[in-house]
Amino acid sequence: MAEREPMIVIKKINVVAGGGHGGSWKVAFADFMTALMAFFLCMWLLAQSEEVKKEVSDYFSTPSVIEYNFSNYGVELTLEKLFLDLINEPLKIFKDFITPADSTPNFLRMGTKKIVMYHLADQLGDIASNVQVNPDEIVLEIPTNELFRGDTARTTTKFRQVMDKVQGITMGLEDANVFIDSNIYWHSMKGGRSAAENVGEERLDYILNQIESQLEHPSVDLFGKVNANQGERGKDRGTIKFRIKQKDRLSDGSHPKKMESMFGDKDESMSVYDNFVKQVSEQKKKSKTE
Repeated sequence: MAEREPMIVIKKINVVAGGGHGGSWKVAFADFMTALMAFFLCMWLLAQSEEVKKEVSDYFSTPSVIEYNFSNYGVELTLEKLFLDLINEPLKIFKDFITPADSTPNFLRMGTKKIVMYHLADQLGDIASNVQVNPDEIVLEIPTNELFRGDTARTTTKFRQVMDKVQGITMGLEDANVFIDSNIYWHSMKGGRSAAENVGEERLDYILNQIESQLEHPSVDLFGKVNANQGERGKDRGTIKFRIKQKDRLSDGSHPKKMESMFGDKDESMSVYDNFVKQVSEQKKKSKTE
C-alpha cells in the first residue's frame, strides 16, 4: 500500500496594532459625555430655587404649544401657523417647542386668522356674535342678557362663567388696546335715556374691573364708552362690544406682525365663525364619546 504524503498546514498570524483612527472608541466616549452632561444637569437643577424646579417640571409634564395645536386644531391649521412663523419669526418656532401648552396665549400674536378664530370658537362658543378677526384686531359682541338681568346692572348667574371665558382672551395680551362699548337701549326703560346711561355706566365699570384685574402685562390699556340709543321695541337688545387692537409699536420699539390668511378664501363673514363653532362642538362631542 502506497504511503500517504503528509498534509502540510501553514498558519499565518498577523498581529496588527490598534489604529489611531478607529471608530469604536467614539461610541464609548459619546456615552460617557452624555452621562457626564446628565450628571451636571442634575447638579445644576438641585441648586436651583423651587420656582425654577417647578418650571422645569411643567416643561416635562405638559405638551408643547406645537404638540397641543396638532392634537386640537388638526394638520392644516397647525401647518399654516408653522409656515407663517417660519417665514416671519423663525426664532418663535424654537420658543414654541419649549413653551408649555397651558401658558396664557396672546391672541394677537398667533400669526394666522384661522388659529385665532378656532381659539375664539373654543373659548366663547355661541355666546359671542358678530365676531371679526382682522390683521391687527379682534372684534366681538356679547348680548347683555348673558351678563345682566333685564334693564339693570345686576349680574346674572352666568356672569362669572362668561367673564372667565372673556378673560381667557384678554389676560395674555401684550402691547394692545382693549376698547369696551356698553351698548344699551332705553325704549323700554322708565327713566328714559338718562337712566339707561346710568345703567350702562354701572355695567361698564363691572366689565372694566373684571378685565383689568386679570391682565398679566402692563402694556395693555383699557378704554370704555357707553352708547345709549332709543332702539326698536321688542327687537333691539343691549350688547357689550369688545375691540382688541394691537398697538402700532411693541414695547421693544419694533412693529408687530399682522395676522395673515394662507389657505382658503378670505371670507370675513359671520358664517366663518359659525363654522368654527360647529367644528369645535362636534370635536368635543366626539372626544366625550371616545
